[in-house]
Amino acid sequence: MERRLILTWVLVLCTAMAPCQGYYSHSKPYVPPKEKVTKLHFFFHDIISGKNPTAILVARPNFSTAFNDTPIPFGSVYATDDPITVGPNLTSGVIGNARGLWTSTGQDVLTLVVYWDIGFTQGKFNGSSISVFSRNPITQTERELAIVGGRGKFRMAKGFALLKTHFADFSTGDAVVECNATVIHH
Repeated sequence: MERRLILTWVLVLCTAMAPCQGYYSHSKPYVPPKEKVTKLHFFFHDIISGKNPTAILVARPNFSTAFNDTPIPFGSVYATDDPITVGPNLTSGVIGNARGLWTSTGQDVLTLVVYWDIGFTQGKFNGSSISVFSRNPITQTERELAIVGGRGKFRMAKGFALLKTHFADFSTGDAVVECNATVIHH
């Protein structure tokens, strides 16, 4: 009797699954579009000081740290809307912005963890963006950050961004950073 019950259930399940098997056997397999590689070069301006900062403090630790006497103490969180330009000067032409957050995460070495949506507002990538989420050890001459996504023409993006400080004023925290990005996308 028990054997008969198991056999009945197997037949019921096979009958219920039969239409699904037919549907899937006739569908075409997914073939992802060919990947493209785009190289980008731009500068972003992270300005903490003055009347029109592009990065503002939204949280600060309420206890003393090794970096408390700097503009970027350990544990600080900043919101950013940094202009992206073609050259190192703001007058070279704004082509977008880096909006997001960065936080000071290094207790011994000044290090930031950044999340930016780098959106382009001019040129052939207008309306598209790349997403960066990575550690940024800003005291190093050159840093590699991960590109973890994108939208628009950079949909399904991955890759890396090499950052190099073009100008930094450690008394104010202001900086201009050069970016060479390699973006792999569909």
